[in-house]
Amino acid sequence: MFVQFSTWDIVRNLLDAGKWTLALSLIAFVLGGIVGLAILFARIASNRVLQAATKAYIEVFQGTPLLMQLFIVFFGLSLAGIDVSPWLAAAAGLTLFTSAYLAEIWRGCVEAVPKGQWEASATLALTYPQQMRHVILPQALRIAIAPTVGFSVQVVKGTAVTSIIGFAELTKTGSMLANATFEPFLVFGLVAAGYFALCYPLSLYAKSLERKFHVAR
Repeated sequence: MFVQFSTWDIVRNLLDAGKWTLALSLIAFVLGGIVGLAILFARIASNRVLQAATKAYIEVFQGTPLLMQLFIVFFGLSLAGIDVSPWLAAAAGLTLFTSAYLAEIWRGCVEAVPKGQWEASATLALTYPQQMRHVILPQALRIAIAPTVGFSVQVVKGTAVTSIIGFAELTKTGSMLANATFEPFLVFGLVAAGYFALCYPLSLYAKSLERKFHVAR
């Protein structure tokens, strides 16, 4: 039976789906940042085993498609007898993906701090944790803000891939509405506008931060 949808009905449903896209993006970015920070400290530690393990972790998640990672989380855990909802699988998959990229971004920012800062802090008899806390990380944070905000755009766009495992975000909802209304151009045009509305302000903010901190250096 054909159901008639008005343009407002389509927009209302997409706005509702946009809330889930935004929620998933925030969860993946926050949890990915926490995991990424732990990976960062292991990556720059003096322990070679930790370095090798975290390097392998980063290379695996950077070297494989996000779609494949979501498949492994969703279907792999199901095959292992663990019942995973699309929401949980999407959050877990995006968190792992985000943590690998943020850890590598932040590692580059830590290494961008001049070696003289390490040497100067060492002459003050600071321990390694004290060096990181009081000298290195504050400077690295200043460098990391712009690329971190910029990467958040990739996280938002990455949520579109979660539609393949049944998570009803913007893309999945758009597909269902397109099938129900037979107006794919209108529906996916609105979906694209939704992603643009979420991502463009972040892109502008990242560029403004980059200019600001570049001038300040």
